[in-house]
Amino acid sequence: MCRIYGTFNARTAHRELRTVAALLHHGGPDAQSFTAGTEAAHPEWALGNNRLSIMDPEGGDQPYHLDGVSVVFNGELYNHDELRARLTRHGFTFTDRCDGSVLPALYHLYGDRFPEHLDGMYSVAVMDLREEPRLVIATDESGMKPLYHTWDAATGRFRFASEIPALLGFAGVPAHEDPFGLDAYLALKTPFGERTMFQGIDVLPPAATLVVTREQGPRLRVRTTSGAADPHDRTLDETGAELCALLGREVSRLLVADAPVAAITSGGLDSSLVTALAARAHAGLHSFNIAYAGDWPFDERAYAAEVARAAGTVHHQVETDPASFPELLSDVVWHLGQPNADPITLSTFSLFRAVRDAGFKVALTGDAADELFGGYARMTEAVTAPCGPGWVDTYLDHLAAVPAALRARLYTDAYAAAVADRGPALPEDLLTTLRHGPGTRLQRLCAVEQRYRLPAYHLRRVDHLSMASSVEVRLPFCQPSVVRYATTLADEHRITGGGVKRALYAAARGLVPDSVLNRPKQPFTLPITAMLQPGSALWDLARETLAPAVLRADGRLRPAAIEDLFAEQAVRPSDRVSLALWSLMTHQMWRDQFFGGSALSAAAPQEAR
Repeated sequence: MCRIYGTFNARTAHRELRTVAALLHHGGPDAQSFTAGTEAAHPEWALGNNRLSIMDPEGGDQPYHLDGVSVVFNGELYNHDELRARLTRHGFTFTDRCDGSVLPALYHLYGDRFPEHLDGMYSVAVMDLREEPRLVIATDESGMKPLYHTWDAATGRFRFASEIPALLGFAGVPAHEDPFGLDAYLALKTPFGERTMFQGIDVLPPAATLVVTREQGPRLRVRTTSGAADPHDRTLDETGAELCALLGREVSRLLVADAPVAAITSGGLDSSLVTALAARAHAGLHSFNIAYAGDWPFDERAYAAEVARAAGTVHHQVETDPASFPELLSDVVWHLGQPNADPITLSTFSLFRAVRDAGFKVALTGDAADELFGGYARMTEAVTAPCGPGWVDTYLDHLAAVPAALRARLYTDAYAAAVADRGPALPEDLLTTLRHGPGTRLQRLCAVEQRYRLPAYHLRRVDHLSMASSVEVRLPFCQPSVVRYATTLADEHRITGGGVKRALYAAARGLVPDSVLNRPKQPFTLPITAMLQPGSALWDLARETLAPAVLRADGRLRPAAIEDLFAEQAVRPSDRVSLALWSLMTHQMWRDQFFGGSALSAAAPQEAR
């Protein structure tokens, strides 16, 4: 697991590369290295890597080099042993057993199609100088390891990095806010697709390969992945048994590491099942749960402790003080690089810091199960809604940080008119998929959740906030075999009669305590409706951040409308209003950090100064 960065057709001084490496130090503290090419016959280029050593700590020095090909790699390849054996039969030799060491030979053998042979989570960059110089970057099928990039069409300069703050560390990458990013953020909780909150900075989508040459610039190809399959004819019990066995195999594979491995146990079904399967395969497994000092709604520590007792793990109860949230939030916003409206970001950041402080570099989580197996209330509501176009608008409002009607009240006339002229904040084919895509309504919903929301809103958040503490997260539910299996489920094995994730519940019987299986589903999140109250640290931060003078200077939001939200939250607290205030606050904090001065010198964590 690493952080990677690089340039193509761009003059990059060593000092500049060291600046970028410093901005990525938290994600790769074990080793840093880069290589650069300045030959007159080739466009200037650079590849860099910050390593978090998980597999073969003594080997795996990056960049990898082989006969005119150089590679940097971020992630884990779970099939590297099979690939090494195959490549050895083709005459390639290897000096270590690090997973990424197979990549140059794999590229030599398969060219741009090398990602089709990878099983794991990854972002990869290949510099090929054998003929016409070309840079190839690629991401895994789910988008577990993000890669951000920017291309200057006028000069042909291309730059990339694993995180946005590091990309902004390149001298030729300015920080310009996309003025329509605010609308995309409030409509979706973070921009979907390739879009970011910065003008000129894109993120590589899942299952993507981008080839860059000096003559043609960047050319994107999204690889074909498994779509919705015809449902298999099997009972729910048969489905549960098959899924349990499949997850057991994947969890066992993901436990293999040359570093300590733990499990995150929220107390809900998904993480509890992963914990139980991991404990069955790994004696002495440690598990972690986070809670908040004081008496708050949605406290899951009792459920997590019960799961830990049943699984026999060494359990760690992490507790964080809400009084520390304003200070933590500043770090969270920085590491994310762009706003994410889920309050769980604070909990995620605190939890993985505790995991690393306890000596663990790898953690298994239950993320992505809801998207695959139909776990969200909005999906149930959409599936059961009457025929007609109305269900799509209702579903999209459930995705929003601020519903459409409230956004209309918050925007100034000028900004509302500009947004209307610009058009929807959604990716072009998201609406088409929902309304006219192949498969049942539930299959279309799952496709949208997996293709758009999961990588943008969920996986990038998990990646950035775990790697902020040098912890690698492994995701059993994102493994290709599990994703493919989910597409074979009949709708009623996902959602029926008000029940959700029925296949997963069937898989968990006998492994997860009945108290967890039978408990009401609740969100794993920060209880901000209770916490965002007059007199609290979060309230004071929100009032200061969203001061009328600040909003007037920006010109996109009505200060009086924001004041109305504060007044309503003070007397009638609600999830709708508290999430709106939280989202607006984190957006403004992001603007202050990245556009309120010299962002990289003033806002960056100490390691990058």
